[in-house]
Amino acid sequence: MRIDGHQHFWKADRGDYHWMSPAVPVLCRDYLPTDLLPHLVKHDITRTILVQAAQTVAETDYLLALAAQNTFIAGVVGWLDMDSVNFPRQFELYRENPNFIGLRPMLQDIPDPAWIIRPQVLKSLQLVADADFPFEFLTYTRHLPYVLQALESVSSLRAVIDHVSKPEIKEHRLEPWKQLMAQAAQHANLYCKLSGMITEADHERWSVEDLRPYIEHAVDCFGWNRIIFGSDWPVCLLAGTYDQVIEALMEVLRSRMDATSEARLFG
Repeated sequence: MRIDGHQHFWKADRGDYHWMSPAVPVLCRDYLPTDLLPHLVKHDITRTILVQAAQTVAETDYLLALAAQNTFIAGVVGWLDMDSVNFPRQFELYRENPNFIGLRPMLQDIPDPAWIIRPQVLKSLQLVADADFPFEFLTYTRHLPYVLQALESVSSLRAVIDHVSKPEIKEHRLEPWKQLMAQAAQHANLYCKLSGMITEADHERWSVEDLRPYIEHAVDCFGWNRIIFGSDWPVCLLAGTYDQVIEALMEVLRSRMDATSEARLFG
């Protein structure tokens, strides 16, 4: 089974997408299951992981409803308020839904880069870890030192770093991202999504070679058992098509992969 480990749907008139703007028309419209299906069929992708794009419980409810209606959606990575004393009850309630399979605060959009190590958030994170429930870090390089602290505090957390932590690909900057990712990968329960990279490159002039050092470093650090393919569709449309996302990744990795490692990447 081939899986797209990171994609989004949204309905613009729901109104809770804080990032949505007419200034970015390619994203300022509805993206629904019927829009994605042709791409999945073309690339023999059987199922997807649907990830939240708004910091509201209403968004989580909306995505869970889509998952209930579309069998190709393997599960939803949703949002709940981890900085609330009410989180334990809310988490317990949502875990009753079998389509709720992951949790993601949008760390990249929170003004405090150390939010993840706030006492209340760490309590919630420990609860997530105790339940062996997957967690996703949506971060830039500047968040990684705090991610490392969180992983030290909650060592049993099973988590994934989205979009290889959004390094500064457009500027061709590797450090301190490279060193921090190597440190993060030492945590055996941490995974990495090879996703969201073309949108961190120059949207108009990116090349496969711009992506290569970041992809190769992530694979070297995490190994084939802990990397996950994600298209980041439709956000990827800012810089390229679904086809280009897969083609770029395959161009970098083809010489390093055999059938087993490719199955792990897409599985």
